Amino acid sequence: MTAAAAFAAALDRAQRTASPIARLDAGEVIGLGTAYAAQHALVARRVARGERVTGVKLGFTSRAKAAQMGVDDVIIGTLTDAMRIEDGGAFDPRAAIHPRVEPEVAYLLGVDLVDASDDELDPATAIAAVAPALEVIDSRYRDFRFSLDDVVADNASAAAYAIGPWSSPTAAGPLDNRAVRLELGGRLAQAGSTAAILGDPVRALAAARRLAREHGFALRAGTVLLAGAATAAVPLPADGLVEATIAGLGRVSFRVERGATADGSPDGGPDKQEDAS
Repeated sequence: MTAAAAFAAALDRAQRTASPIARLDAGEVIGLGTAYAAQHALVARRVARGERVTGVKLGFTSRAKAAQMGVDDVIIGTLTDAMRIEDGGAFDPRAAIHPRVEPEVAYLLGVDLVDASDDELDPATAIAAVAPALEVIDSRYRDFRFSLDDVVADNASAAAYAIGPWSSPTAAGPLDNRAVRLELGGRLAQAGSTAAILGDPVRALAAARRLAREHGFALRAGTVLLAGAATAAVPLPADGLVEATIAGLGRVSFRVERGATADGSPDGGPDKQEDAS
């Protein structure tokens, strides 16, 4: 088994059992090449179990967050249908280790982004729709502590996401400085601006295309792109309503509820039986 495959197996087990593991790079440098190979192997395991890739997410799009981590570039991770929470649906906190939530801007791609030329990267044609979004992040490492390579291998801490009503880019207008509110249980938890996302969230298109080309991701028409966090992430509450509002774009929400799946049906929580892989 290669190092990337071994890392993927450990991270997959941690996610499925909601049990944290030690950092992968303790005592050694993994390198981004191996880290992204581990992420692809990790996602392949999920796809083999029947999940479908629905999109990608960017991380470290906030300059402040990137500086805090000591990195100078954004990272990319993969979204699947099993991570999707319906707008107004439910998320079982037992499915995560130490979940946090952040408000984001979501784009629906209208073209195959990796194959697009610079001329075709015009947002007017590259973006089919835009929406407010919430992302649940959950590092699979103990104490939410990790290096850049660690978090890349861990699929950029992707755990779950919810998307609000889609709007046409024309109707939404420029999103370079829209007010953002994150509320937990009806109380303001964070306030910020879409300007925190790369200065303008539309820049996520070029960043995602570059990273996809460099690290082997497919960005096809119909793909969801989470552009990055507009505020700091906050710990997910044990229960209650989580909602985000982006001025002029709309609102998205989900409930935190033990024993409920994204559609509100009963669920037994994470599988605590480790597999042999």
